[in-house]
Amino acid sequence: MRLTGPHLLPVTMFFGSFAWSFVFVSLPFHIQRVSTLDPTATLRWTGWIIGITSLVTVLTAPVWGRYAARGNPKACYVAVEGLQGLGFFVMALARTLPELFFARLILGAMGAASTLAFIMVGRGAEGGGVRRRIATLQSAMTVGQIIGPLFGAIAAARLGIRGSFVMGGTILLGCAALVHWAVPLPPLREQGSSSGRPVRTGEVVAVTLVVLGGSIQVFYFTSILPHVLPGLGVDAERTLEVGGVLIFVSGVAAALGALAVPRLGELFPERKLIGTLLIASSVSVAALAAVGSVWSYGGLRFVQVLSIAPVFPLIVSRVVQHAGGSAIGVINAARIGAGFIGPVVATTLLAWTSPGVVYCLLAVIGLACVPFVRTREAGGRT
Repeated sequence: MRLTGPHLLPVTMFFGSFAWSFVFVSLPFHIQRVSTLDPTATLRWTGWIIGITSLVTVLTAPVWGRYAARGNPKACYVAVEGLQGLGFFVMALARTLPELFFARLILGAMGAASTLAFIMVGRGAEGGGVRRRIATLQSAMTVGQIIGPLFGAIAAARLGIRGSFVMGGTILLGCAALVHWAVPLPPLREQGSSSGRPVRTGEVVAVTLVVLGGSIQVFYFTSILPHVLPGLGVDAERTLEVGGVLIFVSGVAAALGALAVPRLGELFPERKLIGTLLIASSVSVAALAAVGSVWSYGGLRFVQVLSIAPVFPLIVSRVVQHAGGSAIGVINAARIGAGFIGPVVATTLLAWTSPGVVYCLLAVIGLACVPFVRTREAGGRT
């Protein structure tokens, strides 16, 4: 495949995701260095500084999506990437915790480039083509999230943390420039959708809930590793190393699951496939409560992420062809919001109960999404 025109969009999504994870890996350490407060107060600030971006993005993503759907999503994409790059520069200039908090809040207000990318691919193809493009975008973002922390840690060690922020911002500005000059305008919505079927509110709600539940099963994981790894026989001095391997394994499974979407969509009925994947993921999460070895734990996590990863592109692909920008923004905001809800719920529960209870609750969340697949399918009939 030649990397020209619309094929460059996954490339820019890769580098955009890479830049965010590139910066994110050193952010907690930067907060500790900037802080003049006691450890408890610094910990509270850390949670808010890290989480505020996702919280604000949940609110702004539908607004950006609505505006892009009525106008030019490519121009909005370029604006968002460019503004986020400048926001990284502001983070590098921040000298106090309130200044850093404000910089992260502004980053959230700039929205999510992924929402705009989904709108663009939804206009550029039909049916299986949309499914393949969304899966490609998801794979690109996942691989960027896998690779970014490694290079970000190296850059922070060599250039300083503020230098790594500047480098991340420069990458985002480069993505904005690449889309501006090399990616063509997507067709108008009327041209990009031949069926013209309206998307009902119930269908959007069902898809949003499935995306939220499935994404929570993905994003909770990193936050609980320091607590659960010692119980799996991992020495305290090796928890960071082993945790890194488990996170890498999860990322590989997510990328493979997304890449399998086109073939799975051809082989199996969509509704049964999504329901089966949700059940498989939930059973795998619940099974984590019974394992006593870190290798079995990693294997089950691989199977679980491999099962849940295809759900997002499968269930979203048909909606993005017909839904308005605000609906796409709401659906993508659910995915982003899960990045905050999952860790908060998991760590809060772990403060007063066992990991097994957390896994069972996560499994229940996934199983509760299965009926919404039928609701979504019923809402999609004409």
